Amino acid sequence: MAAAVLSSTAVQAKVRLPHLIGDNMIIQQQSDVRLWGWDKPGTTVKVSTSWSSTTVETKTGSDGKWLVSVKSPKASYEPLFITFDDGDKTTISNVLSGEVWVCAGQSNMEMPVKGFWQCPVEGYNDWVIESTRHRAVHSVKIPSVMRSEPQDDAQCSWKECGPQTVGDFSATGYFFARTLHMALDIPIGLIEANKGGSRVESWLTKENLQRYTSDPTDSAAIAAKWPTDYHRSLLWGNGTFNPILKYTVKGILFYQGCSNVGDPGNQYSERLKLLVEQWRSQFALGEIPFYFVEIAPYHYDNVNADNGARLREQQYRAQQIISNSSLVCTNDLVYPYETTQIHPSQKRQVGERLAYTALNRDYGFDAVLYKSSSFKDMLVKGDAVYIHLQDNYHADAPFEDIRGFELAGEDRVFHPATAQHFWQPGGGYWDEAIKLTSPQVKAPVAVRYCFRNFQLGNVKNAANLPLFPFRTDNW
Repeated sequence: MAAAVLSSTAVQAKVRLPHLIGDNMIIQQQSDVRLWGWDKPGTTVKVSTSWSSTTVETKTGSDGKWLVSVKSPKASYEPLFITFDDGDKTTISNVLSGEVWVCAGQSNMEMPVKGFWQCPVEGYNDWVIESTRHRAVHSVKIPSVMRSEPQDDAQCSWKECGPQTVGDFSATGYFFARTLHMALDIPIGLIEANKGGSRVESWLTKENLQRYTSDPTDSAAIAAKWPTDYHRSLLWGNGTFNPILKYTVKGILFYQGCSNVGDPGNQYSERLKLLVEQWRSQFALGEIPFYFVEIAPYHYDNVNADNGARLREQQYRAQQIISNSSLVCTNDLVYPYETTQIHPSQKRQVGERLAYTALNRDYGFDAVLYKSSSFKDMLVKGDAVYIHLQDNYHADAPFEDIRGFELAGEDRVFHPATAQHFWQPGGGYWDEAIKLTSPQVKAPVAVRYCFRNFQLGNVKNAANLPLFPFRTDNW
């Protein structure tokens, strides 16, 4: 009995780490990396690393919690280890120093390389075969769980990329990491904390929900308002996102919005801004990058309605009001037969476009073009409208057969427009534009481009990136 008591005491006293801190983890290079855990109250915990002779020491509080930070080395493929010592040593190994990004959002971020049921990812076999080249890409998936109170741990483990594991990685996240790995030649870590079907409110804290929304924050009331569990506010953030908030990361990737289609006015963009501010405050790493993805064309029960288009408009507004953010356009990344497919198969391009954004904005690749073109201004002359686009890198393509534009007059009825490149001698600002006309609209007042739930245009810029859907009216 005495031996059993001693054994039990030793187990309770031994340092305990969150599952997020373990073998195969990627740590953010050249930064103050936070490490934390639990032990018996009042215990001294010493942390030493294979890359430094310095030992960091701390003492647990009355709640048994402890936290330290260590200086991480420059990114490399050298396997590292970290030892935690409270009189009984615990060592984690195969740690790599590199770049760490969070993959947040709903099902199109959660969607793995192997796809969902009836929802394939294009090129799956190619990515399995090629995965051996990207073993320095590691990922950890936080289980999607609901909790009424914020959690500080989750059952998870880091996985090294390879043929047996890559199928479970977030497809969007993996293709982002794969591109960064090729460009930077350093390890890349992904922390996947997302939930299919979640709303932007699903990730807000109790305090923010109470202050800025009318959503309930009592578990029973939340369940009553949202019978479909994946729509529920607060609970997913508590259970799925809160466990990662002490981890030191580079930035956040976000793909979400479908479940907020139909939100009124500017509600979505304002709440997304609130969420970004919340996460930046919780991570306490400054104004970390926030790069997010436009929801793809989808029928939403009526291909010609515009409730999905209005959510995309809110996403475009969000990138204008959220500092250090950028939106990836996906209007070209669905096939005509994917009208009712909420999970389009072209995920490689989504991840790559996020990577282009990060490479240009965060890693010094100035020659990488990452912006999609967007509407700049318009001029009405007689029965024609002349428009300019911005961020087109000096090219509006294709040269002929431009599709996706519509015109309306005072009756607010939109008709397909003929679009053509317009030049004339003179060298003035309006001597080069895109000219729009429609035989059904003799006195045009408004232009729309792909401003329907499912409408595919073909305008791209010199980076082969698509034009953001837009409207010039406020109807």
